[in-house]
This record gives sequence, structure tokens and C-alpha cells, in this order.
Amino acid sequence: MIDYSDMIQPDKGQDARTIHLVDKQGYHEWLTGRNARERAHLAAVGFRPDAFVHAILPGDDPEKWAVVTTVANVDTLSAWCLAKLGQILPEGRYRLEGRQPGKALFGWMSAQYRFDAYRSKADIKGPRVLLTSDVGAIAPTVAEVRAAALVRDLVNTPAADMGPAAIEKEAERIAKAQGGKLTVTKGEALEQGYPMIHAVGRAAAKHHAPRLIEIVWGKEDHPRVALVGKGISFDSGGLDIKPASGMRLMKKDMGGAAHALALAELVMASGLPVRLHCLIAAAENAISSDAFRPGDVIKSRLGLTVEIGNTDAEGRLVLADALAKAGEDKPELILDFATLTGAARTALGPDLPALFANDDALAADVLAGGTERDDPLWRMPLWDGYADLLETDIADLGNAGSSPFAGSITAALFLKRFVPGDTLWAHFDTFAWRPSAKPGRPKGGAALGLRAAWAMLQARYDRRGRSEAS
Repeated sequence: MIDYSDMIQPDKGQDARTIHLVDKQGYHEWLTGRNARERAHLAAVGFRPDAFVHAILPGDDPEKWAVVTTVANVDTLSAWCLAKLGQILPEGRYRLEGRQPGKALFGWMSAQYRFDAYRSKADIKGPRVLLTSDVGAIAPTVAEVRAAALVRDLVNTPAADMGPAAIEKEAERIAKAQGGKLTVTKGEALEQGYPMIHAVGRAAAKHHAPRLIEIVWGKEDHPRVALVGKGISFDSGGLDIKPASGMRLMKKDMGGAAHALALAELVMASGLPVRLHCLIAAAENAISSDAFRPGDVIKSRLGLTVEIGNTDAEGRLVLADALAKAGEDKPELILDFATLTGAARTALGPDLPALFANDDALAADVLAGGTERDDPLWRMPLWDGYADLLETDIADLGNAGSSPFAGSITAALFLKRFVPGDTLWAHFDTFAWRPSAKPGRPKGGAALGLRAAWAMLQARYDRRGRSEAS
């Protein structure tokens, strides 16, 4: 386990190499203030103030070098503007010249993430430490980096080692560490109480049996918040089997569960004053003689009957039972996370989760949280005009739309049927994966929408330290 707390330290004047930040607007003025040797060196290496470009500035002796790097705006640092340096610089301590890193602390630490659990020989470098005088920012930033790393670790782990039982074990670790109460429903009780979760997962091997995992935490009189995660540990597509190309990344189909668990841990560890209910619908969508079939009709926990039009539209089935359970305790807010539709990726690409919400103010707050944390989302329409695409001849609704169009919208509309009408609800259709690396964001499992949701929850519920006027 990486110790991210080693990567940020309070600035007490200790020895550290200097990082100079420049942008295109101020580069010429900065350059004229450097000595002749530094100017000659930058000219020799062809330094230009372009994005993510850096250069080493020689010092009076070999150990006294510094760094110059380009950012978009030296007065408004993004979460990722120092990520490349955090990834490639030698181990040691560093200090920004004349300013505090602010949001860039996150990218600096995130860049030092690695997943080497399956490597016979890990390439381990010592930490690159960034100093800051903003001591109050250290612990919250470390907590967010750990949460994002947890999502990455869980998603990156192969399905053979991250089945429903392993997801349960992770939930148990979190609940035990934070004083939450863990409840797990499986077997006959799952079949009777959560028939759609059971149906999706019943074809899996016994050691990957489906289950509903719940954590309850917080004071009874605090506002009730439910976090729901899709935990499909591997999605073969079921009898509507995926092609090999579509199945290759399906270990990540529990990415929604990873987001919900990581966010739940943030809520509990911070002591956010809410009554938290985290629900993970964990199952493997496997193929066997006992697999659920196209044309089957399944009665949901809510009582609505669902005709199966496609066994590869299984995520909404397990989420629906979990959402129904969450609604029974009458929370004021439900957030669900799911790697739900390829349609969302077609519309928005891999980096931008689709956000659906039944309340404009809630959607605005989530989007604002994404802007604040550099964790963007895009709101999609929860348009009831497409609800007829879920109609079926023999059941209350179908699990697959009757049209190839608007796939992410019809999936969200399906989920909406299982959310109490008077409960605030937001649905995150996230990819949980990065197909190519960017500074601070390695290829593989990715937390997309996690910090946006966390910022919204903090703004909504954490009144500690605020004045009465605020």
C-alpha cells in the first residue's frame, strides 16, 4: 500500500529544490529575471512555455538544481498542472517558488500511484515530496487521493480475485475501520428479497455467488444519504454474450461499486454529519445452464415485473433492487454509480461521466463540485419522452430499450422507476477506466465523478467551522 501522507509535508523551511511556475503570458518577464547561465541553458535545450513542458535549471553545484515548468495560468493552478513532475522527478523534497500548490497537491500525489500487485519485481521509487504552508489542506487531499487510489486498485484487480466475495471483504474492511455496521444478504434470502440481483448472479460459480452488501453508519437523527454501486465483478454478457473485444475490460464492471465504497469511506472517515447507507449489488454475469434468459420475466423487489430483452443489460437490474431497498428508509438523497452503458461513452467519451438527476439544483451542485475539483461531468437529459421505449407486451417494463437510440437515457429512466418520487437522486454513468495515460492519470482503473460527488456532499452537509451567516 502506498503511503500518500509521505508525499506532502508542512513547509518548515527545510531544504528543498525549487519549482518555478511560468505561463505564456509571464514567461518573458520571468526569463529576464534569471541569470545569464540559466537563460543560456534554457535557450540551448529549446525550452518553450508550452503545456506540461519542463526543464532543469543548473545550480552552483550538481545538487543545487531547480525546475521550471509551464502551467496554463500561474494564478489559477489546476489539479493536474504538477502531475507530470510528480511522476518523473527524482525522489526528494520540492517547493513552489512564491506560491502554494493548492489543488495541484492532488495531481502531484496521484501521479505517484502504481499498481504492481501482480508484478514479480516492482519498480519502486522513493516519494517525491511537495512542501506547502497550507497545512490544513494536507489531510483532506491525502484522503481524496487514497479514495481515488482505492477505486483504481479495485478496478485494476482481475475478476478472479475481485468477485462478489472480495468486494464484500473490502466493504467489511471499510465498515470495521470506520465503525459502520455491515450486513450481507445472499443465498435464499437474496432470492426472496432481491430477485433481480439473484437472477443476474445465479449462473456464477458458488465462490462468486451474488449478494447485496450494506454498510450503515452515522447518527439516526442526521440527514439520510444512500450511496448505491453496481458491483458486476465480471460481465460476460450472459446468454447474450459479448464479443471478445467487448469482454476484455469487463473486470471493470464493478467500477460503480468501487466508487460507492470509496465515497462511503470518505464520508465516514471525515465524520460527515449524515446517516449513511451504502448498498453494493454484487454479482457476476456468467453463463451456465442456470443463467437467466432473454424473454424471462423477473419480479423485482419493488414489485414491478421486468421482461428480459437482453441479458447484457444486467447492471440496471441489480441496481434497481438496491435502489428499491435504499428508498425504503426514506433518504433525502440517493447517489448511484455504475459502469452502465456504452451509449454514454459513445456520447461523451471515456473521460466525461454522464450525470442524470431528477432535480436541477442537485445537478448544478454536482457539476459545480466537478468544476471545483477538476473532476468534470456532463448532465444528460432524464427525458420522459423516451419512457415508452421500455414498454413490453407482457410485463411492467423491459430491461432493454426497443430502439438503438438514447441508450444511456433509457437506462436512467429504467432506474428512475425504482427511486421514490420525492427523493433527490443522481445517477453517475461512469467508465471507471482510462484507456490511455495522462499526467497523474495512468492507464487503467479511474475514479471519474468520485470527487465531484464528494465536493457536493461536503458543500451540502458539512457545516462544521462555518459561520452562522454562511
